[in-house]
Amino acid sequence: MARQPRTPQQDVPQFALYGEQQRAEGAELVHIETIQARSRLHDWHIGRHTHKGLFQVLFLMKGHVRAAVGDAVWLRSGPAVITIHPALEHGFDFSEEAQGYVLTIDEQLVYSAGRDRGDLFAPLFIQPLAMSLETMPELHARIAALLESLMAEAAWPHYGHAHLLEWLACSVLVLLTRALAEHQFAQQSGRGDFELFSRFRAVVEQRYKEQWQVGQYADALHISPIRLNRLCLKVAGQTAFDIAQDRLMLEACRKLTYAPSPVASICYELGFQDPAYFSRLFKKRIGLTPKQFRQQSQAGEA
Repeated sequence: MARQPRTPQQDVPQFALYGEQQRAEGAELVHIETIQARSRLHDWHIGRHTHKGLFQVLFLMKGHVRAAVGDAVWLRSGPAVITIHPALEHGFDFSEEAQGYVLTIDEQLVYSAGRDRGDLFAPLFIQPLAMSLETMPELHARIAALLESLMAEAAWPHYGHAHLLEWLACSVLVLLTRALAEHQFAQQSGRGDFELFSRFRAVVEQRYKEQWQVGQYADALHISPIRLNRLCLKVAGQTAFDIAQDRLMLEACRKLTYAPSPVASICYELGFQDPAYFSRLFKKRIGLTPKQFRQQSQAGEA
């Protein structure tokens, strides 16, 4: 990360969106556009500027960017994310045919839900952030899907248009906040341990219905059961067995809530051979029998 002299504030233009002097009357709290839509018009160069009252998040999916943000200059390759506070001067030089999105969010939306949401999103904007998504393929895919949904909704407004834009934008910010927390946790706990734990969780997601034993998970990761348990206790505060069981019970809760299947059918779908044993285990871990849990869920929806 290089440093460069800051341009005096009075020489830095202030835009609504880049090149637009003011926002349209009644403008929505969320705006999204592709990087290429605006950057091609300026020969892939966006000069330094600010956006009063608007937070921005740049999602570079492909290509490269030289980002001048405040006093810093970042060179980043996609997939990557850069966040920008309203008062922060910034400008970009993109590689030709770079691809991605620019999400602009009115400060009212960030703070409208009060202290809780403001605190949740604060880590993204309290200082400029540049984060690679290359090591987070699942998260990258989920964010990309939300951004595509935002583009589709922005292009063709329907009933509840503004609300849906806001919900989708907040969902993107929540996923980014989660990614930042995981990145910081990985740095604290050790990148190797975190990556190994992530691999364990991925195997659990594939095999939990088969009710693998801890030794089987350890074999799949080419480590000993003792090391796997120590890893899980260090990173998650739970044993490997408890993590796998929690995933199994989560699926049971989902099926009891949303699927009309009898309890016995759900039991067999989750790899249990004995409905009575399934009911006892479910009550031990959830605190209710499957039937009681389903009744409680239905009562809550009524």
